[in-house]
Amino acid sequence: MANDVRIEQLWIPDSLEGRDAADFIAAVEVGRKVRMQTWGSDDLAYAPKEKLLEMADPYERQVILVAKVDGEIVGTVDIALPLADNLDLAEFALDILPEFQGRGVGRQLLEAAEHFARDEGRHTILIDTNHPRSSLGDNVEGQLVPGTGLGFVPMNSREVEFARLSGYTLQHIEQFSACALPLDSALVEELETEAEEANGGRYRLHHWTDRCPDEWLEAVAALENSAGEDGVPGVDDTAMVFDGGILREAEDVAIAQGRRTVVTAVEHLASGQLVGLTTISVLALRPDVVFQDDTVILREHRGNKLSLLIKVANMERLSEQFPDARVLYTWNAPENRYLLKVNVQLGFTTAGVTGIWQKELPNFGPSNS
Repeated sequence: MANDVRIEQLWIPDSLEGRDAADFIAAVEVGRKVRMQTWGSDDLAYAPKEKLLEMADPYERQVILVAKVDGEIVGTVDIALPLADNLDLAEFALDILPEFQGRGVGRQLLEAAEHFARDEGRHTILIDTNHPRSSLGDNVEGQLVPGTGLGFVPMNSREVEFARLSGYTLQHIEQFSACALPLDSALVEELETEAEEANGGRYRLHHWTDRCPDEWLEAVAALENSAGEDGVPGVDDTAMVFDGGILREAEDVAIAQGRRTVVTAVEHLASGQLVGLTTISVLALRPDVVFQDDTVILREHRGNKLSLLIKVANMERLSEQFPDARVLYTWNAPENRYLLKVNVQLGFTTAGVTGIWQKELPNFGPSNS
């Protein structure tokens, strides 16, 4: 066990230039080193400036607790408290430097975070564990399956053991996949032909970057709302209900944080209705690493290969606008088999899985911390 672990709340500086930013920069570096250990790259790690920009999110209060040993930050827990909905929820991201793992630092940080959350009136806690493909194996006896949905995490994982001993229950799995960019032009042509033959000229594509055109604003809000109606594990059907105003606010937040958003939507010509869309996010400081966000097709228009049509088109537009993009990452529920099949056609390969764990804290008033 690590000696003399000091837990404190991290000061969030106004900028990275001052001397008071040193701890913040060190805390972000802990996250980078952990992601290097897990994934073998820092593609999923924040740069300090990006993390600082993200702290000012009007929909989420973010607090970071740090663990110090001999004055050095050796562990962090990011605490996200939703402000618009799910007001009983807190989400934790726990990172411990590799050389301090297994020494009690994580347990002390997690307990401090739980006390903090309960004092804020939050009783449902979510944490995740991350598992690269190489750690998954195929021995059924070594697999822990979730409460809902498909997939598993490896039973022999240190993270899995830690979550279970800390009283968390595995709720569901997200499959983490990666696709090299740009797409091969011959593959693009082949997939576009396949998708266009399936939809028979009944649909038209629309594209935009960062801001939705006024004419489609309410239609896009309706599509975003429909994403939570399919009962897919991990999609919270009590999530924020979008309308045009909220969508505009979300766009403003993304732009303020330096994120770019590439969107392709599809219109059903006979009705003039927008029936699907797909979105890719480009971070301010890492244009080489991009992220697939929502892909939504209205239920009554599925079966026409519209997901394939819009995803191919959007990835092509992304490569035109952001030629430095070299890899696209995405997370999907394993039971969303159609979308996973489309992803395989596009060239996505499984990089690993993320396990989502939940714990209900006792509701007996403020803690004594």
